[in-house]
Amino acid sequence: MTTAKTTATATAMTTGITTATTLFAGLGRATARLRRDRRGVSAVEFAILLPVMVTLFLGSVEATQGIAADRKVELTAHTLADLSTQYTDINDVAMANILAAGSAILAPYPITSLQEVVSEIAINSQGVGTVVWSNTLGGTALSVGATVSVPTALAVPNTYLVLAQVTYSYNPAYGYVMTGPITLSDQSFMRPRESDSIARTTL
Repeated sequence: MTTAKTTATATAMTTGITTATTLFAGLGRATARLRRDRRGVSAVEFAILLPVMVTLFLGSVEATQGIAADRKVELTAHTLADLSTQYTDINDVAMANILAAGSAILAPYPITSLQEVVSEIAINSQGVGTVVWSNTLGGTALSVGATVSVPTALAVPNTYLVLAQVTYSYNPAYGYVMTGPITLSDQSFMRPRESDSIARTTL
């Protein structure tokens, strides 16, 4: 009886050991296959890199558009001053056309936040600049007689300058990397070309 029980116990243990060995061997083979399997590596790498790539793409787009808008603001200021200096006198119609040129230059960006100011500055014998006349589109004109800071190289006594100032509130297209609005501004000084000064008439 005891011998039969011992034999049964030994058989059971042998079976258990065999089963465990088989199980561990199968698990080892599965683990080895898993280590060799590279089918999901690309998907995992893509999932990790996707947010970085999207951020870089949107950031580059926003930065490019922001730089382009800033360049247009600079070009607008230069153009307003350049157009104004070609007159000996500027009437209301001519001034409206000059200011309208800025809106055309800024396209295709919206012009609702565009502010343009064109002024003539008189520089006295001490090199101090004051406003002779000033006109604006979308902004605030300079007060006549107000003092204006003029670059030292341009502050030639008893001369005149045209000052064009442009301010633009830029809103990034996505706002994902760059948040807005971002204020862009520039100004341009130029000397009258056709006369010492430019008269501002209302006709």
